[in-house]
Amino acid sequence: MTPTAAKAGAAKAGASKTGAKKTGGTTTKAAAERPGTKAATRATAKKTAAKKATGTKTAAKEPAVAAPPKPSGGRTESRLGMVRRARRINRELAEVYPYAHPELDFRNPFELLVATVLSAQTTDLRVNQTTPALFARYPTPEDLAAAVPEEVEELIRPTGFFRAKTKSIMGLAAALRDEHGGEVPGRLEDLVKLPGVGRKTAFVVLGNAFGVPGITVDTHFMRLARRFRWTESDDPVKIEAEIAEIFPKSDWTMLSHRVIFHGRRICHARKPACGACPITHLCPAYGEGETDPEKARKLLKYEKGGFPGQRLNPPADYPGRPAPPAPGVAPGAAQRPSGAE
Repeated sequence: MTPTAAKAGAAKAGASKTGAKKTGGTTTKAAAERPGTKAATRATAKKTAAKKATGTKTAAKEPAVAAPPKPSGGRTESRLGMVRRARRINRELAEVYPYAHPELDFRNPFELLVATVLSAQTTDLRVNQTTPALFARYPTPEDLAAAVPEEVEELIRPTGFFRAKTKSIMGLAAALRDEHGGEVPGRLEDLVKLPGVGRKTAFVVLGNAFGVPGITVDTHFMRLARRFRWTESDDPVKIEAEIAEIFPKSDWTMLSHRVIFHGRRICHARKPACGACPITHLCPAYGEGETDPEKARKLLKYEKGGFPGQRLNPPADYPGRPAPPAPGVAPGAAQRPSGAE
């Protein structure tokens, strides 16, 4: 064999080995892709392990708390942005309701305390139509504490739950007589110890009879605070604490009146009058109610809808009409001059 032929043979042999390697590699890859083979099982196990590792890593990055609420427009609102918007709502409500006030008739702290207890599960109007006869017969805590329960029940029957309410108002009257010298205390810790008196009732009395700032979280305030995205809680105590961090203490009492006024007149529970609301540009809940202006105007209540208010004796600056006395009572017969507010 010549040297040239030998070189050619070696080259051919090398080419054959290379081809064999390539073929072998291709065969191995193909075998790994065929289901049922050991190679395929190992590949699947590796992919599964990789997915688990990726999923664990992704879960670790998820936030531990819910995202903040989004106002209208879909943008995520910062805490500072919410506070600024909340305070602007308060300022604009002050312009809409410059006459906002407690809607219970009273002449002194005792009458306000009793009227507020009676207002549970009924309207302020019904209470205002009921209390003139009650206070005419029992003008002081001492008088009410010594009353015959059945007679008190009959007087306050129109307010509903009259037996439980009789027990509460007679119990608090006795406590005022025995523990506070017949006077309503001006401290939260003393008020909430009285029968039938919770934080809401206490703050109504403190804010409107003693000038002590307080936030009144009733059903209207709770509803609007959630619609305005000031809170996501449905617990009155938590709502009170959260709102207290948004507004200065000096605003608390009047803020309560304005929000409650707005809830009773425009931002109703079942069908808000969105189309007639003056603060829609600040409300994330716009659109939950009627947006057509004409239809919305028909939903307005009290002075905003041209109807009488809830007080028989409203403050002098109230722009609406006084409420009528109870049916069967001659107009003016049970009227009393406006008092301590």
